Amino acid sequence: MKKKKIVIALGHHALGTTLPEQKKAAAGTAKVIAGFIKEDYQVVITHGNGPQAGMIHMAMAEFCRIYPEYTATPMSVCSAMSQGYIGYDLQNAIHTELLNCGIYKAVSTVLTQVVVDPYDDAFYHPTKVIGRVMNAEDAELEERKGNHVVEVPGGFRRIIAAPKPMDIIEAESIRALLDADQVGIACGGGGIPVLRQGNSLKGASAIIEKDLAAARLACAVDADLLLILTGVRKVCLRFGTAEEIAVDKMTVDEARGYLTAGEFEAGSMAPKIEAAVDFVGSSDKRKTVITRLKEEKPDRVIAGGTVILNAKE
Repeated sequence: MKKKKIVIALGHHALGTTLPEQKKAAAGTAKVIAGFIKEDYQVVITHGNGPQAGMIHMAMAEFCRIYPEYTATPMSVCSAMSQGYIGYDLQNAIHTELLNCGIYKAVSTVLTQVVVDPYDDAFYHPTKVIGRVMNAEDAELEERKGNHVVEVPGGFRRIIAAPKPMDIIEAESIRALLDADQVGIACGGGGIPVLRQGNSLKGASAIIEKDLAAARLACAVDADLLLILTGVRKVCLRFGTAEEIAVDKMTVDEARGYLTAGEFEAGSMAPKIEAAVDFVGSSDKRKTVITRLKEEKPDRVIAGGTVILNAKE
């Protein structure tokens, strides 16, 4: 019998923020992932990296400020560093949990590059805030470098673009891991954003929306299920109001309608719904589930969330 393929997209709540938080959170998350593997799923994991990439960016920026002779660290390199750092904790936690269950299976982190369009409108309208709070003098220096800054309470912060993912460079390597029945961790933080320049790939000053990259990854491995783990149990309409309604199921057409109506918050639930629509598309075989990480048993995780599918069952 052919195994089902699942892409599990881990949000902030599944990873924590600080080094000790991440190590502890990864151990708990590994129990859920091991549950899917015990149920004979082929698993690929992807994850966010907002706090981690921000921490790395701030640390490297401060280092270069103290030691001006060192070159500033590009955002693409910060993204690569965060993939290694998060993947290290995740793969070790999953490896340990699998051995505790008597399962001998390799777990690997793939340093993943994701192609973006240099003409993506996001490059002209950057929205992602990163880095430390700066004073006016430091903000001016950033602008002289060609970077964008925005005023925030207490000073200024840098903002960068969030272009859409176009292609996954290491897709074949990720599929090879699945074909070998191994566990892969890929496209961390949305992937390392790169631009094609002839035969070369050049890092882009950007952050890719992790949920959209998760959908691209799920399509690339021909997954049956995309599981997006977030901070709420179900997707809600009129979220945060007295008329809030939790949704058990919605079709792709309904999801598109809600997006057009502005039902979901940009940068929060909206990209998750967009990812669900992108992945499911017109297929009757694919599903997306959006939920929080509270259960360990696979059937309970899936049943507890909102299912997005092509047509109502």
